[in-house]
Amino acid sequence: MAATGYATSSQVTGFVYASDMADPTPITLTTAVEDMITAYNDAAGRPSPDYIELGTGDLGGKTLLPGLYKWTSSVTAPEDFTISGGENDVWIFQISGDLSLSSAVKITLSWGTQAKNIFWQVAGAVELGATSHFEGVIICQTGITLLTGATMNGRALAQTAVVLDSNVVSEP
Repeated sequence: MAATGYATSSQVTGFVYASDMADPTPITLTTAVEDMITAYNDAAGRPSPDYIELGTGDLGGKTLLPGLYKWTSSVTAPEDFTISGGENDVWIFQISGDLSLSSAVKITLSWGTQAKNIFWQVAGAVELGATSHFEGVIICQTGITLLTGATMNGRALAQTAVVLDSNVVSEP
């Protein structure tokens, strides 16, 4: 499979790529990683947050409106929460620590909100609990883990590893 530049799997819709596959895959992957780092730095460097330390990092039960959010510690979601706005609105979440959703927690989008416009810039690790549901694009400096049965409407981009266990990840 390395000769083709990609592999296939019954568990993946599309192709699987690795750095040791045939050209141009290694160059393409390097470019993708560099683009992710650029996006991470752009999101992390946004000044003048609209919301600072909202809920001291506890998103449970909240409704998050469009804007720039900043936390200097970890963020948790022990219960469901909503992201609400128009189809062209944007959310950027700057998180200096970890991001974790408890098991079975669901993020709900309302009023036309689109997952492709939600960006989670996380300096620490991300863990999505078993059977939880996540919305948005995670750009993580470390690793992302989706526990058994967690689902995601978005993208999981990490500088180290994305660990999956019987998950469904849909492109927004």
